[in-house]
Amino acid sequence: MKADIQKLERIANVLRRNVVQMIGVGHRGHYGGALSSAEIMAALYFYKMRHRPVDPKWEDRDRFVLSKGHSCPILYAALAESGYFDKKHLNTLKDLGSILQGHPDVLKTPGIEANTGSLGQGLSIGLGMALGLRLDKKDSKVYVILGDGEMGEGQIWEAGIVAAHYKLNNLVAFLDHNKIQAMGFTKDRINVGSLAEKWKAFGWHTVEIDGNNMEEVVKVLDDADRVADKPVMVIAHTLKGKGISFTENTPAFHNNLMTQEQFEQALFELNQKIGD
Repeated sequence: MKADIQKLERIANVLRRNVVQMIGVGHRGHYGGALSSAEIMAALYFYKMRHRPVDPKWEDRDRFVLSKGHSCPILYAALAESGYFDKKHLNTLKDLGSILQGHPDVLKTPGIEANTGSLGQGLSIGLGMALGLRLDKKDSKVYVILGDGEMGEGQIWEAGIVAAHYKLNNLVAFLDHNKIQAMGFTKDRINVGSLAEKWKAFGWHTVEIDGNNMEEVVKVLDDADRVADKPVMVIAHTLKGKGISFTENTPAFHNNLMTQEQFEQALFELNQKIGD
């Protein structure tokens, strides 16, 4: 299937608009990492992944794990737009009794594969799924999105060693490398050096892309299908808060709230990109 890049770009911005609307005015939410990963999420759910919204537990589906679970508004947006649940639920984000809580919950939300948000665990979950699929002789793939802050977690690197040992070419991980974490720029917290060299040394097929360039995201997903005997790590250089002028590359909007004026400005900018 040939990707419709313009359509996917529009979907990415629709997902961003959903994020802004579901967090709303005066409520704190994780804008930064949700907005930066919109292209990756759009390409996964609306181009690459095999999945059935009407049958979330379809045995032959591809799996997706959002390791940085605090960015779940972008995942909820993708699930709603795909048809896993009515979009009216987006207005209930973090309400008591809502199916959409502050971190993904496999028991509450259709389409969620794992509870995440205790950072550093998602890659281990993904490799377990990938091993299980291999044992079951399934050709399904597992996709994981990681955050920059997780690169300081030892469990990530333990999972990296094990996945390479078992040559899990059915495991594809994206690092949403926007270079900002909760308390500021990652280089000022833990300077991890060259992540590409590290993942290559750990035995992964490692690629660096512009993670906000849809053509590059689509290409790397297609290329990953042809990688043999290695898991794939995509270091996706992205812009924190991408798509809204005042949230871009701003540590404050890792987790922040919008005023009424900011909310209206954000929707105005995204509607222009969408064409509505």
